[in-house]
Amino acid sequence: MKTTWRSASLAAGTVAVLALTAACGSESGTSASSQNVGATAPAGGIAGVGSGYGAAGASQSPAPGGVGAGTGTGAQTGGAGELAVSANGDLGKILTDGAGKTLYRFDADTAEPPKSNCDGDCATTWPPVSADDVSAGDGIDKSLLGEITRSDGSKQLTVGGWPAYYYAKDANAGDISGQGVGNKWFALTPEGKKAKAGGGASDAALAGLSVRKDPNLGEIVVDKNGMTVYRFLKDKAWPKPVSNCNGACLQKWPVVAPVEANDTKGVQKKGLMSFTRGDGVKQQTVNCSPIYTFAGDKAPGDINGQGVGGTWYAVAPDGKLVGAPAQ
Repeated sequence: MKTTWRSASLAAGTVAVLALTAACGSESGTSASSQNVGATAPAGGIAGVGSGYGAAGASQSPAPGGVGAGTGTGAQTGGAGELAVSANGDLGKILTDGAGKTLYRFDADTAEPPKSNCDGDCATTWPPVSADDVSAGDGIDKSLLGEITRSDGSKQLTVGGWPAYYYAKDANAGDISGQGVGNKWFALTPEGKKAKAGGGASDAALAGLSVRKDPNLGEIVVDKNGMTVYRFLKDKAWPKPVSNCNGACLQKWPVVAPVEANDTKGVQKKGLMSFTRGDGVKQQTVNCSPIYTFAGDKAPGDINGQGVGGTWYAVAPDGKLVGAPAQ
């Protein structure tokens, strides 16, 4: 059967439309896998590279215990030694290194597969814990300890799949000043979970995205910490997500890290995807629109970012802007 010029053109147009749709409906890429920690690699330094996404403000103060000392890059001069379980009056059992320094995890990282999203300035404030010369002390399941290879080739310790960090502002053994910073950083429990006030240790808060009924805005999307999620009017969703919040903007509007579709509740599944930003960081979208939280929101339920600059608005379950002027 002959194909007419008109039918061939229509077919080509259909393929083009489907290609654009696919661009906003899929994500590709690979992540580093975690391996059990070994002692084959010599102790070395870790230097963060790349974007500073997730940093709670770059700290230039000397890091504790030789961590990041003198380099300004979050380098570590030695291994963590024998890990220990320490009892904290507020958080219960937390994980520390051989010198008693608290270990932390970052919500923007992933455990399955294990991957760090803290580089550059972020790794200065939160130096990665070297996987070299690490061993499990009493009360620690050594099978939970692993390692990932960072972009500079150094090995970072993982606990339960979660990359481990120090906090540069922890000056002494037992300090936990990094707990809850930015609602994204938490002390590690011996099981790799987030330490919680009151001694609880649970990942129950990891609900991905869900919907909250706000008395002023109605139904809005919140992240796994209950913090309000926002969209930026200058971003693009079609034919593929594009974020126009970069550099200093990200200090006020941290991106929402990728979540699994089955880890959401009440949020429209269509267009629910992640994409890789221009700085290499992966960001979540709702209906293909990039989403963020606001540094000015200090507690779950806050909506201080609503309407800021006439460009930032809360997000409805279908991904639409809440309370924004008609476009």
